[in-house]
Amino acid sequence: MLRRTFLASAAATLASRHLLLPTSAGALNRIGIELYAVRKAMREAPEKTLEALAKIGYTDVELLWSFKNFGQSIKEVKASLKATGLKAPSAHMAPETILTEWEQRCAEAKELGMTYLTAPSLPSEANKSIEVVRLWANRFNNAGEVARRYGLWIALHNEPNHEKPIMGQKPMDVFLAETDPKLVRFQLDVGNMLMGGGDPLAFLQQYRNRCWSFHLKNVIADRTKDTELAKGVFDLKTFLAAVPELDKKPCFVEQEGSGDELASAKENFEFLRGLKW
Repeated sequence: MLRRTFLASAAATLASRHLLLPTSAGALNRIGIELYAVRKAMREAPEKTLEALAKIGYTDVELLWSFKNFGQSIKEVKASLKATGLKAPSAHMAPETILTEWEQRCAEAKELGMTYLTAPSLPSEANKSIEVVRLWANRFNNAGEVARRYGLWIALHNEPNHEKPIMGQKPMDVFLAETDPKLVRFQLDVGNMLMGGGDPLAFLQQYRNRCWSFHLKNVIADRTKDTELAKGVFDLKTFLAAVPELDKKPCFVEQEGSGDELASAKENFEFLRGLKW
């Protein structure tokens, strides 16, 4: 799609759609989607895909810096977000980003109006060593000091393997114990924790002051893979009702294994829009 056509079409979409869902103490006011959930569509046509997500009703997206924004420059991403009315409060990035040109990445995030720069995991060597987890926790503290100067937060997201103890300790327990909550926050991926054998609600209760954004994902009965939110076994309604100050915490749909990404994105949005508690 030519950029001129895209911008005109997106502007019309922006004018016609409701930007915010009705405010309610017992509902999600904003519903976001992690762009990994629509990665195939984004690779093929990023602008068209963002427009489609906006038409569905999504208010927020989580960018994928780890995928180099699907070939879009920071300027192009900014233009696409403006044209669709979407906000990008967060991006996923490789953890090594904090070791090279971190200040530049923070400046770019600030330009895009972001709040969080989130690593999806720690490097693979942390899977076998608690000392490496502690090393990276210290690096996150240092990076967090820089991020705060830009009005940003650095965060870590959990993967299923983080539920597996190393030398009797769970990596995320160690990471959270070693990081400063004034500098480092946590993104809880509900589905990943379930697939790893964990309990997201219990984790939330233990670390309620550390969890500041969420990946909303549901799983099939044996917890081996994800599925549409309405079809999974986890009670997302009860979970979301337990999150303190939910309106201040970005929530992103992330179904990784859909056969039809945009159809699943629409179904998942409709499910969340209909949740009340």
